[in-house]
Amino acid sequence: MSKAFTREDDETEEPVLPPLISPLPPGTKNYLTPEGQKRLQADLARKLTEERPPLVPAAVTDPEAKRELAQLDQHIRYLQQSLATAEVVPPTGAPADQVTFGSTVTVRDHQGVESVYRIVGVDEADFTRNEVSWLSPIARALMNAHLGQRVPFKFPRGATELEIIKIA
Repeated sequence: MSKAFTREDDETEEPVLPPLISPLPPGTKNYLTPEGQKRLQADLARKLTEERPPLVPAAVTDPEAKRELAQLDQHIRYLQQSLATAEVVPPTGAPADQVTFGSTVTVRDHQGVESVYRIVGVDEADFTRNEVSWLSPIARALMNAHLGQRVPFKFPRGATELEIIKIA
């Protein structure tokens, strides 16, 4: 039968979503903190058990519901891939006065304003929780620095020095 004689709502094609692209540069390891791994595992479990209805996308007739289900499935696949490729980095034996992966660092700028950053994996970074990716400019500037050290950093508003005042 010619396509001209079918109704649009008869179509069962899956919505076309742009592919989720990993923020990791090719060949870069997917580091996670143990806490980040647990959070991603819990997120995946929640999406699989609570958020994902038992319907398959082909059984959904509402285009918006079908698109939402496809997005959920795509996010589930992304979490599964992230966890499968993750290299969990336990707390290191680095000196307590040195910034390493997983450290929570408190810095003070030249105006006396304090900021806190926790250096974590790309897939667990959450700026609302003060968690920054180890690949971010701020994390790169702070990595391997020591307590009391001043680290040059260029924010969009201008260059400054950040003094490391606490490492946890």
